[in-house]
Amino acid sequence: MKSYGKFTSWLIVVWFASALFASAMHVFQNNSNRIGLAVAVGSLAPILIFAVWAAFSSGFRQFALSLNSRILTLAHSWRIMGVVFVILKARGVLPAIFALPAGYGDMAIGATAALVALKLAEPTHRTSFILWQALGMADLVMAVGLGTTAGLINPSGVPMGPMTVLPLSLVPTFLVPLFFIFHVICIAQARANLWTPGLRSRGKGSESGAASRTLVRA
Repeated sequence: MKSYGKFTSWLIVVWFASALFASAMHVFQNNSNRIGLAVAVGSLAPILIFAVWAAFSSGFRQFALSLNSRILTLAHSWRIMGVVFVILKARGVLPAIFALPAGYGDMAIGATAALVALKLAEPTHRTSFILWQALGMADLVMAVGLGTTAGLINPSGVPMGPMTVLPLSLVPTFLVPLFFIFHVICIAQARANLWTPGLRSRGKGSESGAASRTLVRA
């Protein structure tokens, strides 16, 4: 597990550096009223890589399921920064059709992340925990969907160009897929009632196998 931990940590660093470098080189930049194909690829590729890796590597699945669900959930507190979208909308930088739903949705998830991590990440609150994770995923999907279709919905509106350049380009190409993966892992853990490293180390093999299959399906 330690080897997977080190490798995954370096992989995330490389991922972030690549997204940052690509943004600095204007790979994602799109001045039209849409996000563009490059950003879409940057958003989906990490999720697809995670899904394939989890599907074909039992060691990686076990590593992913060994992560602390409370910490993964608490990481979503950063999404309180969705207030930036609302501020940029007020200044006419981003279109309301994207900025308001995405901004307020992220703020809601970010504001409740600590409470969910501390109070709901346990078997007695499994349903509520999964529901919150699902809502967090839905917020991310909605934001990406609105970002890619804003120009079609309102062609004469404020363009989505700012989301394709630094620093905002790091949101769809790094933060969105990273948070989405965190949600997937937490749901897989919750469905198998695997909550803390201590419980997993004492858990039965059948529970670990069930969790692995859950992660693949998720």
